[in-house]
Formats: sequence, C-alpha cells, structure tokens
Amino acid sequence: MTARVTLVVAPRERFSYTRPSLESIFSHTLIPFELVYVDAGSPPPIKTYLKDQSDQRGFQLLRTEHFLAPNQARNLGLKYVNTEYVLFIDNDVQVSAGWLEHLLACADETGSTVVCPLTCIGQPLHQRVHLAGGEARIILESKGKKVRRRVHEKHYFVNRTVADIQDQLKRQQCEFAEFHCMLVRRSIFEAIESLDEALLSTREHIDFCLQVTNQGGKIYCEPAAVVTYVPGITLDWADLTYFSLRWSDAWEVASLEHFQKKWKLHKDKYFQKRFRRLGHRRHQALLRPLSCRVSFGKRNPWLESLLIPLERSINRILTRYYQSPQL
Repeated sequence: MTARVTLVVAPRERFSYTRPSLESIFSHTLIPFELVYVDAGSPPPIKTYLKDQSDQRGFQLLRTEHFLAPNQARNLGLKYVNTEYVLFIDNDVQVSAGWLEHLLACADETGSTVVCPLTCIGQPLHQRVHLAGGEARIILESKGKKVRRRVHEKHYFVNRTVADIQDQLKRQQCEFAEFHCMLVRRSIFEAIESLDEALLSTREHIDFCLQVTNQGGKIYCEPAAVVTYVPGITLDWADLTYFSLRWSDAWEVASLEHFQKKWKLHKDKYFQKRFRRLGHRRHQALLRPLSCRVSFGKRNPWLESLLIPLERSINRILTRYYQSPQL
C-alpha cells in the first residue's frame, strides 16, 4: 500500500521531547506514511538519536546547525514532499491510536483542504483541550467614512476537559487549525506556494488558514483524531536558548507587525493585547520558576518584576547571537 501522506516534523520551542514524540508517532500510526524530520540545531544527544532513528527506520532527516523559525523548518521539509497530503506536526506532540486514519478519512469524505485533530495540552495526555477548531476571519468595520479591517479569532472549548464536553465534540467545519498538528492537501501549495517565513513566532497558523479560505479551501476539525501538545522546557542550554529565541520580543514584534501590514489590519485591541504581553511565555516558563526557587517555593511577584528588565536585555543578546543567518 502506497503512502498518501508525508509527515513533516518541525521544532516548536524545545528539543527535549523529541524522543517520546517520535516514538509516539511510530507506535500509534499503523497505515503507511512518509516522514521528513527537520532537525534545526538540536544538541548532540538529540542529533545522534535522530540520526540513529533515521538509519533504522528509513525516514528523511534534514539537519541544520543553526536554529530555524518554525515556518522555515516546515518549508524546508515541504520541499521533500511528493504525496497527496502533507501533515505538519511539532516535535513536542504525542499522538493516539487511529489519529492519522481519522484525519485522512475526514479529508477524503469532506473534500477539505486542512484538517486538524482534537488537540489537547499537557499531562495526563489527551485530557485537557487546547484546540477543537475555531473561528478566524477578517471583519470589515465601518466608522463614519472609514472602513477598518479587524481580525476575529475564537478558540472552541479551550482549557475544558475532554470528559466534560465529549458529547459536544463532532466533526465540523471551522476556520483555522494550528501547526501543532495539521493535515494539508498538498495541491493548495500550487496557489499559496509556501508558508510565510516572515512570521517567525506567531500568527503563522492564522495567516495560512486565511489564505486557504481565500483560495476557496475548507477547514475541518476531526475530534476522533486526538493528539496532545506537551509543553515544558528543561534546563538544557539548547532548550533554553531555542525557547528564548522562539518567543523573543524581537521575533514576536516582527511577526505581529508583518501580519498586521500583510492583511491591512487596524491595530486594535487584538494587537495591543499581544504587544502588552511580549515575553509572557518566557516569564512564565523561566522567570517564575526561578523566583519560586529562591523564594522557598512561593511565588514572588516583586522579584519577578525586578528580573524582567534583566531578562529582556539578555533576550536581546541571545536573539542576535542565535537567530539564523538567513533572517
């Protein structure tokens, strides 16, 4: 049986979950598939592990010695895809039994261009919803003689437990998916060509899905397919530096400004909120645990506020040093 889909694995924000994620894919995927794994600057132990797995299992391994933004990595992998479908999946995702079969069945039966699974977050696996489809569209808002373009975005069932909403989960058309795990009909790239690499760290999924919709493509969520995004970085230097670059102030600002200009959007609360929250992922993942550690296990907002300016300065230095020479 010939493979109809190629999985392109790209780094999301860390490398330390590479092994459980890859083993999950091979354990729970029973139908034929091709695999292109993009290793963008992982540390030596992960590099060696991936090389060994590639040799044993026969998948395509693409290695760069520098970090890549996620869309850079996905586009690199996309060049090696020849199947009817491409499935983008991050390197920190665990899949479940039947996941790929359900996604392909949905695409075949609905004629959709993009299909996302029920995407959960954290551990225990497959229990708390991160994304079950959602809405994303450009709205025209008239004020007097002025017409403003605004982006509308809504996530379905975010942070709800799967058990609480099980009876509400059904295959349905929606307006966006996320790159944690996204099945795409490859023919769409004849019109869109590639993913936008100017979106370094945010809004890349919204941008792509808006383009798909503009081309007349349909987007579906198939909750029979279940995967889980597992966040959490280690103190490994490669994890710390890639996470800091991935969610750097510079990359977030550049991404938001590009997205706003590309779609001719008004800088309303949607953007203002995201500019105010610059660095919040780093602060939650790095500063808060550090302040708790030196405060005998208790959260210390005062210490966090003192550390933020220092962390921002360090982040600017790391960004200049570690970002790809292509950027």
